[in-house]
Amino acid sequence: MRYSGPMTPPRSPKNAHPLVAGLALAAIGAACLGSARADGCDALTARVIRATGASLAGRSGALAVFRAADAERMSLDCRDPRMVFAAREREPRAPFFTLIGLAAQGLAGARAREAEVLALRLHQDSLLTSAPREGRAGRAALRCETGPRGDALSGDLTVCVLRRARPAALRRRAGLAPPEHPAAGLSRAGAAG
Repeated sequence: MRYSGPMTPPRSPKNAHPLVAGLALAAIGAACLGSARADGCDALTARVIRATGASLAGRSGALAVFRAADAERMSLDCRDPRMVFAAREREPRAPFFTLIGLAAQGLAGARAREAEVLALRLHQDSLLTSAPREGRAGRAALRCETGPRGDALSGDLTVCVLRRARPAALRRRAGLAPPEHPAAGLSRAGAAG
């Protein structure tokens, strides 16, 4: 028998270097997580389309943009699920607020009519005070503002942002005031949304 040096078995996946194995697992996990996020965004986009009747204009990563007859802009950011609605008019017609209510039902499971009424009230309050207003309708949190803007939505005079409302316990732990009851007819100005 001929000696050709130390006998080390060739590396197989079973006995590969731990660092290589760890990197491979991390890559597979990241791919699965990215795929899961994409699937979640697909499902959320489909829910919003079913609830509102809007059509998908485009999608890039976690951002979906929709076509809707009642809003100049309607977009969904899946990372921290929120929707942005914009109208060029300072006082949009009623279907704009109906669209927001339907989207609140699809995004957060809120009652559509409740969210629609809240969006209209926040918009009116913003017109009167020239300040952003926010409130909650069930599991939907809304923030509406009117007037000229200096950002990417500068051509739009009405902008409303819809999010899933955070549970009150989490808001208390974060040091935020408890949400106001929508039936109280009150809204807050200037808080971040």
